Amino acid sequence: MSPQPEGTAEAPRRHRVVIIGSGFGGLNAAKKLKHADVDVKLIARTTHHLFQPLLYQVATGILSEGEIAPATRVVLRRQRNVEVLLGNVTHIDLANRTVVSELLDHTYDTPYDTLIVAAGAGQSYFGNDQFAEFAPGMKSIDDALELRGRILSAFEAAERSNDPERRQRLLTFTVVGAGPTGVEMAGQIAELADHTLKGAFRRIDTTRARVILLDAAPAVLPSMGEKLGQRAAARLAKMGVEVQLNAMVTGVDRTGITVKDPDGTERRIESACKVWSAGVQASRLGRDLAEQSAAELDRSGRLKVLPDLSVPGHPNVFVVGDMAAVEGVPGVAQGAIQGAKYVANIVKAELAGADPAEREPFQYFDKGSMATVSRFSAVAKIGPLEFSGFIAWLAWLVLHLVYLVGFKTKVSTLLSWTVTFVSTHRGQLAITEQQAFARTRLEQLAELAAEARDAAATRAAS
Repeated sequence: MSPQPEGTAEAPRRHRVVIIGSGFGGLNAAKKLKHADVDVKLIARTTHHLFQPLLYQVATGILSEGEIAPATRVVLRRQRNVEVLLGNVTHIDLANRTVVSELLDHTYDTPYDTLIVAAGAGQSYFGNDQFAEFAPGMKSIDDALELRGRILSAFEAAERSNDPERRQRLLTFTVVGAGPTGVEMAGQIAELADHTLKGAFRRIDTTRARVILLDAAPAVLPSMGEKLGQRAAARLAKMGVEVQLNAMVTGVDRTGITVKDPDGTERRIESACKVWSAGVQASRLGRDLAEQSAAELDRSGRLKVLPDLSVPGHPNVFVVGDMAAVEGVPGVAQGAIQGAKYVANIVKAELAGADPAEREPFQYFDKGSMATVSRFSAVAKIGPLEFSGFIAWLAWLVLHLVYLVGFKTKVSTLLSWTVTFVSTHRGQLAITEQQAFARTRLEQLAELAAEARDAAATRAAS
């Protein structure tokens, strides 16, 4: 290296902002820093930005994964101060201001001046992680495609079955969790069976499929209030969905679910296809940060941040979205979006000379909540206003279309919705050979093993 000429100085380094996660929080933080004098590195486990509220439509064949998961690199390609990096963040070193990530057995250290952690949350099974094998959650594209395979394979297997009990088990779909995702999922499975697949099979009547929505809570959509919850439950019941409340799931296995009722008695629901939409667990990075700071975790693993969304003792480290425990801020997309923009504005203001000690606390603006129940029917709560039915459904469509990323994505999603809602046709009902036959083969092996155990028990008894 040639020596630095006398009288010259090394060019000043730009402020380094590292963002963890490409969800609503991470993407909006990066976009808000577009014109800032900073170098941004966005590190995420996936190559896409996931519009998670529409995952259930991928699982039930309305939308393709590409319509709700555009490539992050493409979304940000015109933003020259952002570098998108694929990697699984395994550790945040607060003392050395470094993010450690892994990709294909390689470890990378990424230094930062400001860190924005927006790693989101995963599914919580409330300490029963073994349930995940039999009842996938709804937190990723992989989950949605897995569920699409399980749902459609259940109908296909029922068509080939000559055993009435097995056929009934295959045509029983259980959804655990009566929040927005559970309600939307149960409604769409019912519509898939009653309309889209009606008449498509020769040996089974898909309209006789049984859809059960379970929750340990006493109400549907409890976060939206009693009135809207009752309207959603009534609409589901009209569609033939069995809503079972105060029903705690105590066991999940290959062939069904065990439920405990309020009186303490347990009962069995035979069901081949299960969906888990109850509970969330924040990213493990929250615990990593808590162990190195004075921050505490709540029951869901979310980090209790300061009013400016920073980690206690580390004013340059911020947590937004599902990972942050902030009073009055729900774990929804708007919380992540507003938090990300707030933090980005802090970064820009302090680079311009603002005093960090004078930060205004984060103020969340509640834009309301919505959930679809079926085609042409939804419930919505916006401030003091509560409404349901067709108007709420139209409002839901418009809102979600607005927040989709990219013009092409909006157009293709609108076209898919138009085709589906006008004709009941769904354009994404393909499942792979691996999905169809791997599941069937596993079931056959499990049944053979059960028969072998029964035969052995009979011989031992005799």
